[in-house]
Amino acid sequence: MINWEELKFDEKGLIPTIVQDYKDNEVLMMAYMNKESLKLTLETGKATYFSRSRQKLWVKGETSGHIQNVKEMFYDCDGDTLLIKVEQVGNVACHTGNRSCFYRKLKEFEKVEKESVVNALYSLLINRKSNPVEGSYTTYLFEQGLDKILKKVGEESAEVIIGAKNEDKAEVIYEMSDLVYHSLVLLAYFDIKPSEVEEELRKREKK
Repeated sequence: MINWEELKFDEKGLIPTIVQDYKDNEVLMMAYMNKESLKLTLETGKATYFSRSRQKLWVKGETSGHIQNVKEMFYDCDGDTLLIKVEQVGNVACHTGNRSCFYRKLKEFEKVEKESVVNALYSLLINRKSNPVEGSYTTYLFEQGLDKILKKVGEESAEVIIGAKNEDKAEVIYEMSDLVYHSLVLLAYFDIKPSEVEEELRKREKK
């Protein structure tokens, strides 16, 4: 049971709420809750917030279909901020069509560890899926649909085999890169993140 006395709502009855993806902990958005929206979230399992601009409750995704199924909820040491981990349906949390509301970089600092090329490419593919760009090959693939994407995956698989049969390492690297790209397009089509494939591989590793 929740201890309401430990939560500190501001003078307007609101508490800031940070939203993370429950699988990879990516920060998706920040919103506000009041006691009523928090109660509804706990009862329904669907993230429900309070809109300061409209001055009313809103269920995330009630119009777009991009609902958030709540998996876990936490509050910080001061009791004045909530953290919820969700399953983001549709892979889009921001009203702009981006996966996360935090898609604009203020400043880039030196990174200890670079983001993997696979994850960076997948993020770009998801963005192209939600925000088509004229002349983009990725946009073309999504517009053509599943059959076209599957055809390209098959073609690139054959090219990898040919490169391997030729025992040409450079050709294998080149064709494998094409295969990885088109395979990621296929994953993006189904909103399957690379981390889900990694998780499946880890399961097999244990076996």
